[in-house]
Amino acid sequence: MIDNEIIATVLVHLFTAIIQLGFWRKTVTQRVLSIIGCMAGFILALHLFTKVFNGTILTMNAANWEAPFGIVFVADTLSTTLVLLTSIAALAVSIFSATGVGRARMLYGYFPIFHFLIMGLNGAFLTGDIFNLYVWFEVIIIASFVLLTLGGRKAQLEGAVKYMALNILASTFFLTGIGILYGITGTLNMADLALKIPKVADQSIVNLTSMFFLIGFGIKSAVFPLYFWLPSSYHTPPSAVAATFGGLLTKVGLYAIFRVFTLIFEPNEFIKTVFITMGVMTILTGAFGAIIKDNIRRMFSYLIVCHIGFIIGGIGLYTKIALMGAIFYLIHDIIIKTNLFLIAGLIRQLRGTMNMTKLGGIYAAYPKISLLIALVLFSLAGIPPLSGFWPKIYLIEAAFASKNYFFIVSIIIGSFITLYVIAKLCGQVFWKNASTDVDIIDSFEPLKFHKKVLLVLPIGILAFTTLYIGLNAEMIIKVADKISTEMLDTRPYIKAVLGK
Repeated sequence: MIDNEIIATVLVHLFTAIIQLGFWRKTVTQRVLSIIGCMAGFILALHLFTKVFNGTILTMNAANWEAPFGIVFVADTLSTTLVLLTSIAALAVSIFSATGVGRARMLYGYFPIFHFLIMGLNGAFLTGDIFNLYVWFEVIIIASFVLLTLGGRKAQLEGAVKYMALNILASTFFLTGIGILYGITGTLNMADLALKIPKVADQSIVNLTSMFFLIGFGIKSAVFPLYFWLPSSYHTPPSAVAATFGGLLTKVGLYAIFRVFTLIFEPNEFIKTVFITMGVMTILTGAFGAIIKDNIRRMFSYLIVCHIGFIIGGIGLYTKIALMGAIFYLIHDIIIKTNLFLIAGLIRQLRGTMNMTKLGGIYAAYPKISLLIALVLFSLAGIPPLSGFWPKIYLIEAAFASKNYFFIVSIIIGSFITLYVIAKLCGQVFWKNASTDVDIIDSFEPLKFHKKVLLVLPIGILAFTTLYIGLNAEMIIKVADKISTEMLDTRPYIKAVLGK
């Protein structure tokens, strides 16, 4: 079904960014426009999700060129779910940025670049063309590199160089894979590729091409052994930027893996084994990396890596139950990881540092804020019935059914280590008494009331969303069930795009 509303979530952020450029030095106006733009984006995303979930797959042919010859945008349950989650995370980050980002960075174009980044993410989720997906990836990389370097501190520039170098390498693999695909099929439309790939005479070329995509998307998703750039980059920018990166940027790589390896390349036994092995190693390396970190944001960065392994392993199992668990975990992870980095920024405001050895006494000084943060941390650890618990049940059930016991063990190890590091964080940051040897720099207490609200409110919004996901798991399971059904039976997607 053709519907031009599909690109509304892309256009709203494009126009928000353009309008903000007209108020370059008026940072208050930029903040207001950003929040209004993100609220509009959320409303449009919710409308699009509801229309697709209760209806059918929607398409839009750019410039009215029929698929597969023109660029097509496709809104199915997977893409609209991720657009909705992106809009929620973007709204929270935008509110937090109004106080959490310094005026100097705003004067360098923080808000316009932020909206260009969200525009790129929504475009990547909604495109039905593999080359257009690459173009949206480049929009994301350019915008994220600018955000990563705003401020120009040495640590930021060092992290940005690592980030950019690895993403350029990922884009090279991605573009090479696209070139080979076009050479053997003569098309770039993903639905058309799904029909033509099985008809290629030499399937060894197809398998080789799939490895180019796996490496390219694997780097962007930070899976083992391609993850090391992430912990070296995500601790350097402001917390609002780190929240956007931690919650959304690695997830667009995971989305691409879901899309390409269910629609274009159906995984064979070798590829499934590669996915499961990568998933196990990603869980373990991320978990053990988090144990030894005393800096909160570095620890959270390794937890991003660890929990990406759950999703990758679920894709490797490639059963309906496993895909449901992987999708459920992806939904949980986007919200929770965005919130973790906002929490890290708030802790810095409260105490002037993110080194856990120098922290303490936050619960005694701010009990209500501490309890709000505890809810998020317990969800991260997977305490039932919170959101991190349910997807692991599905993943373990699927792994038992396929006798992948190593994956089960890695899930258990990753979960217990996550619980350990969260307990360590709570003990050192909130429950223990503040150290008398360290001067407390409380930048939060002197703030005006509305600025305090702007820092705490987005954490509350995301915490409420996390609570909704956990306590209303039945609804999320319905969404995951529909997405996994569309992944395993791609005929409705192909028919919606090509009409056949």
